[in-house]
Amino acid sequence: MNDIVLSAQGLVKRFGGIVATQDVTLDLRRGARHALIGPNGAGKTTLINLLTGVLVPTAGRIVLDGEDISRLAPHRRVARGLVRTFQINQLFDSMTPLETLTLVVSQQRGVAAQWWRALGSDRGVVERAAQLLEQFRLAEVARQPTRELAYGKRRLLEIAIALACEPRVLLLDEPVAGVPAGEREELLQTVAALPKDVSVLLIEHDMDLVFSFADRMTVLVNGAVLTEGTPEAIAADSRVKEVYLGHGSTAEASHE
Repeated sequence: MNDIVLSAQGLVKRFGGIVATQDVTLDLRRGARHALIGPNGAGKTTLINLLTGVLVPTAGRIVLDGEDISRLAPHRRVARGLVRTFQINQLFDSMTPLETLTLVVSQQRGVAAQWWRALGSDRGVVERAAQLLEQFRLAEVARQPTRELAYGKRRLLEIAIALACEPRVLLLDEPVAGVPAGEREELLQTVAALPKDVSVLLIEHDMDLVFSFADRMTVLVNGAVLTEGTPEAIAADSRVKEVYLGHGSTAEASHE
């Protein structure tokens, strides 16, 4: 079991009489590139909210590196290395990418209280922020207010913020959603180049990204796992095709 970094075991979530997740079991291996797919309403968001601690499971448990974290607060899960990409909030919106990443890196290293006094005072923080700006193709917009950035650059910054938290497990939540076609390639290349020591669970509707990125896939339907396997096996699975065709999406089932 050493190879499993994150494990969802028999997760159930009920909202009154509605069962949003039904006995979901999913193992994320160390260094994995694992995609979670399914039609709208499949329960993907509920599952991610359970994994990150936004929701508490009705039944089942979540294990991170051998530790049961099922009842752990979201920020404590982040501190243990389970990090989700998130939409930039109003605070970050008014800051530059350089300021944002300096703040997050400072907080990660326990020097957040002083970050604003002298942006360049901690060489290690500055070097890490600069490294992230370069890695995520943000160096040329480092001093622009985030609200002025192109949408693709904002999504890149969201992933950079998550990486600044030093994750062992990264939940990559629809990174190309809403990104215009002209900005997608840069984002796809950056996602493909994520550090190999970070285990990634990708939640995504874009099948081009899913099939180019994932080495394993889990298909969720009506809150339950329909099947799991390699991208090749999933693409050839008649049940998966039926689910997507049944929801009026031929594109998402067309990867032969």
